[in-house]
Amino acid sequence: MNRPVVAGVDGSPSSLVAAEHAARAALLRSRPLLLVHGYLHPLGYGVPLNPYDLGVPAPSAEAQKMLERTAADLADRWPGLSVEVRQVAGGPGATMVEESRRADLVVVGSRGLGGFVGLLLGSVGAQVAAHAHCPVLVVRPDEQPIDMDAPVLVGVDGSEASRLAAGYGAAEATLRKVPLVLVHVGPPGEDRATPEEVEESQAAYQAEAVRLLADASAAVRAEYPDLVVREHPVRAAGAAQGLIEASATASLLVVGTRGRHGFTGLLLGSVSQAVIQHAHCPVLVAHPYPA
Repeated sequence: MNRPVVAGVDGSPSSLVAAEHAARAALLRSRPLLLVHGYLHPLGYGVPLNPYDLGVPAPSAEAQKMLERTAADLADRWPGLSVEVRQVAGGPGATMVEESRRADLVVVGSRGLGGFVGLLLGSVGAQVAAHAHCPVLVVRPDEQPIDMDAPVLVGVDGSEASRLAAGYGAAEATLRKVPLVLVHVGPPGEDRATPEEVEESQAAYQAEAVRLLADASAAVRAEYPDLVVREHPVRAAGAAQGLIEASATASLLVVGTRGRHGFTGLLLGSVSQAVIQHAHCPVLVAHPYPA
């Protein structure tokens, strides 16, 4: 099954940036690109009418032209790219989640046409990032261009989610021909009563960080023996802060859906949520593919 790279497009600047990243990802993977626009009834839902009186929502000619213009522009600027477009009846978030069942990668922008300035990741992007059935790449318009030759970063905490993220990160770094940097974030140095307590705390953290990073590095190198892999322990007030700061020197940051302290009902953990909101580079959320 030649799973496509899927990008949701609504004509907003954020979605067009997402489509650009999706085009590059599709070429790297030798996959087709599918541009999807989810549409609802023009009157919307919530109007004081019997829903059966509204009829079946229909695709719009304006949206079709927007999709076709975007596809033609991408095909022109990315030689060899195969692009298809599709309008799907349904809310944009639900549409993208459903498309993710058959996708190799889903790419979403940080905000669509209905976004609020203060909300860096709109409701559609948040819904897809949390519930997709394949990896999700979250991008947003950048004040400065991303250095695509910079390394791929992966947050490592020893959880199953971070092991999956490390595997996806290694695959991305191999495709991009850049190094992979495994990052473990430990607690900041604390004010303790005696120098001996400080030294003991630092030694315990260092030993744990070395073990976690060594285990993750060994697993990656076993599958990607030619990949340059670096191990980078850092200290910060929290895992999210440490990863966000480290992302300033990366072309991509890969995170799992939940770390060690996640709750079963929360598909996207607090660290991942914070990172996709505030990272300095695109973020790949490492969802597993359907069985």
